[in-house]
Amino acid sequence: MKEIEIYSSDLHTVLSMPYADGGIRAGFPSPAQDYIDRSLDLNRDLISHPAATFYARVVGVSMIDAGIDEGDILVIDRALTPRQGDIVVAFINGEFTVKYIDLSQQDFGKILLKPANDKFEPITISDNDEFTVWGVVSKIIKNLR
Repeated sequence: MKEIEIYSSDLHTVLSMPYADGGIRAGFPSPAQDYIDRSLDLNRDLISHPAATFYARVVGVSMIDAGIDEGDILVIDRALTPRQGDIVVAFINGEFTVKYIDLSQQDFGKILLKPANDKFEPITISDNDEFTVWGVVSKIIKNLR
């Protein structure tokens, strides 16, 4: 069930990238900017809790209908408390997986991990499972090509 590869975040460097501060229109084109004078620090803008943030590369296709494809990079924040419907990285019986979390039946002792692909079945967590929500996916870095 290897669905993700986890990496720690290195925040000792600043990763400044040119930033089009006028925005990029998704409708009608706007006049081109003569220059880009601001920069964006991806470490600062992607990470809210540096000590609790990790990255993971997606392996597998169980979340494709959520727009998460193989090779995409997940930004995982372990400081966030999972809420109903969040996409989480869970550790279950010695393996990591990425799924939607369904807490609607938690009062009845049931937690579900739901894939976003009809070819996969939800995982019902039982008392016999070694289970923890390892972190909440806060951002997805898409691999478009």
